Amino acid sequence: MKLSSDALDALMPMHLSISADGKVRHVGPTLLKLMHHVCSEGRHFTDVLEVYRPKRAETVPMLLDLAGRRLQTRLRCRAKATLKGLVVPDGDGGAIVNLSFGIGVVDAVRMHTLTSTDFAVTDLAIDMLYLVEAKSAAMEASRTLNRRLQGAMLVAEQRSFTDALTGLRNRRAMDEALKRLIRGGECFALLHLDLDFFKQVNDTKGHAAGDHVLRVVAKIMLELTRKSDLVARVGGDEFVLILSGLRDRTRLADLADRLIGRIEQPIEVDGDLCQVSASIGIAFNHPDATPLETAEELLERADEALYSAKRHGRAQHAFSVSEPEKEDR
Repeated sequence: MKLSSDALDALMPMHLSISADGKVRHVGPTLLKLMHHVCSEGRHFTDVLEVYRPKRAETVPMLLDLAGRRLQTRLRCRAKATLKGLVVPDGDGGAIVNLSFGIGVVDAVRMHTLTSTDFAVTDLAIDMLYLVEAKSAAMEASRTLNRRLQGAMLVAEQRSFTDALTGLRNRRAMDEALKRLIRGGECFALLHLDLDFFKQVNDTKGHAAGDHVLRVVAKIMLELTRKSDLVARVGGDEFVLILSGLRDRTRLADLADRLIGRIEQPIEVDGDLCQVSASIGIAFNHPDATPLETAEELLERADEALYSAKRHGRAQHAFSVSEPEKEDR
């Protein structure tokens, strides 16, 4: 039984129907799409298709001699597509050549903008394309999920190192920074700042007012320090400033005085004024000291200097007693 062109188009969208004299009678719709819809009917099949393996075929008898064998072919049009092929007799002395992309179907679909409608409904290529699309969608979903997870991890890590009330670093962040700087042999100054008269604000104005004062003080410290410096809230009204590379006593004294002066300015809370001050203890890390100090020892020296400032009247700064009078940095 001879099949109509419509039937062949449905069963083999990439077929070539060739008459006994070698002329192209019909081209399947998908194959025609690859040929950019250039009509090839009436032309000799060798002007359309090159059969070069298992051996060259330039006539219909030569082509039929390869019936049932796997062919390697190449379109001669602009597409220059390399295709797999199978030839069968058509019963009228001619031949039907069915072509396919083989394992290159995925690349061919992208290159030639093909869809599932360009393949026979029974073609396994459709299932393969669905699998490829499903895999691509799954990989994209996985990448999106990974990006979200990484973002969430970064946010969580950032929160774990941040004081929720002031937005400053917290004690954990300070501990990590101190360990890293000491381990790396870095020179730096550590300022331990404690607010004076803060308890009175909480007792008389309430904790909401106290929270507002803490946020204002945090903002002042950020404004007067460098972006590379670390400012951390380590207790209720206690703060630590780590100033990397800075060990000049004059500059540090000036910074401490400016911090105290700004913090002493009245802070408005709901139309009322709150006033606090600050005492500051200053210690230096000595990377050339023997033995090297630990973070705890450095904090203890800054703490001792802080309470020395408080004993001498508050609202002032003091250097650790173990620091030399002059620094070379």
